[in-house]
Amino acid sequence: MNVTFRNAIRGLAVSGLALVAACDNPPQLDYDMRHHLNGFSTAEAARLATADRPAPDNRGVISYPNYQVAVAQRGDTVATLAARIGAEPAALARHNGLRVNDRLRDDEVLSLPTRVAEPSPATGAATTGPIRPSTDIASLAGGAIDRAGASSVQTTTLAPAAAAPAPAPSGTEPARHRVQRGETAYTVARLYNVPVAALAEWNGLDSSYTIREGQYLLIPVASAAAAPAPAATPTRTEPPGAGSPTPVPPSAAKPLPEEKTVPVAAAQTAANTTPAPDIGQKEVPQSNAAMSYPVRGKVIREYAKGRNDGIDIQAAPGTPVGAADGGQVAAITSDAEGNHVVVVRHDGKLLTIYSNVTKIAVKEKDTVKRGQKIAEIPGGASPYVHFEVRKGLESTDPLPYLQ
Repeated sequence: MNVTFRNAIRGLAVSGLALVAACDNPPQLDYDMRHHLNGFSTAEAARLATADRPAPDNRGVISYPNYQVAVAQRGDTVATLAARIGAEPAALARHNGLRVNDRLRDDEVLSLPTRVAEPSPATGAATTGPIRPSTDIASLAGGAIDRAGASSVQTTTLAPAAAAPAPAPSGTEPARHRVQRGETAYTVARLYNVPVAALAEWNGLDSSYTIREGQYLLIPVASAAAAPAPAATPTRTEPPGAGSPTPVPPSAAKPLPEEKTVPVAAAQTAANTTPAPDIGQKEVPQSNAAMSYPVRGKVIREYAKGRNDGIDIQAAPGTPVGAADGGQVAAITSDAEGNHVVVVRHDGKLLTIYSNVTKIAVKEKDTVKRGQKIAEIPGGASPYVHFEVRKGLESTDPLPYLQ
C-alpha cells in the first residue's frame, strides 16, 4: 500500500475517533452504518419524539388528577423543598427513598406522598388546578345526550356560580415508574420505549443517568407530531426478456381433461367444520354483577369523585369493547382531537359511557345486549377504555356495579 495513502487512511481513522469522543452519549453511537447505505430515515426518531415536561409553578409543583410532583431548585434539600411546598419533610423523604437532609439536584423531581395546594395564578401558574386531559368527557357526553332527544335524560338546572373559576390546564398525565433494585435509566427507557435522554430531562437526572431504588420516575409523554409516512418502495426494473411469456410446448396443444378430486382428509375436515362464532355479537357469560366489564384488563386509574369520573381499563389494541349491560345507544360523539365517546342508556335512569375507543360498531338508537361489541381499544400510547357509570348526569363509582 502506498505510504501516503496509508497515512491518509490513518488520519481519517483518528478524526473519526475524535468525533466519537466528542459525542454527548457515546454508548448510544451506532457503529454499524450499513442501514444508512440505502438512505437516511427519520421515521424512528419521529416515532420516539416526546413532548416537553410541563412547567411547574413558583413553588416547583406540577399537579395531575392522580398525583403531584415537586421540582427541586438549585441548593434545595428535601427539607427546604418540603417547607416551600407545604409538605411534611420526613414523609416526603421516606416516599422517595431519601433522607430529610439529602441535597437535591437542580430540576430533580420528587413524588409527593399527599396532595398540597393546587397550582394557581397566586403560585405563579397560568391556570388553576391539576393538568387534565383536553377531552372533557362530561361535556361531550352531556352534549351528545342532549342531541339524542329531550326525553332521554332528566336533569335539574343548578344555580349559577358566583364567579367562574380560572380554566384548568390541559395535557396528558404521564405514567410513573418506581425504580426497583438493579434497574438503570436505560432499562426503564427501554421498558417504556422512550429515549433515555428524554427520561433524564423529565426527571432531572445527572449526566450519568443515575437513578436510585425507590425513586419515582415520570415517563415522558409522546409528542403529538405524527411520524412521517414510509418512503415508497422503489420500482424494480426487470432485465430484458424477463417478462416474456413462456412458449406453449407442442405436447400441450390438447391438454388432458381437468380432474376435480378432493382428498379424503380435506373432505372430512370440510364436513366437520362449523362456522366461526361472531365475537363482535357474542355475549359475555352472565354473572351476579349488575354489569360486566367492558373489557378484561388491568384497571390503571380508579374512580375518584371530582378528579376521575370513571375507571380506565388497559387492554391490548384492537380488543373489543362490550356493552356493560343491555340498553340503547343514546349518543355517539367525538371531539376535535378524534376522541370517541359512546353513551348507552339502561333501565333505572343509568347511563354507561365509553371513551378513548375506536372503530365504533354501533349507531345511535341501536339496541345492544350485555357484552355486545360497541367499539375497540385504540392503538398507540394509550391502549385503554375510560368507563363511567352515571345516574342521570351524576357520576358514580363503577366498581360496585361490576363486582
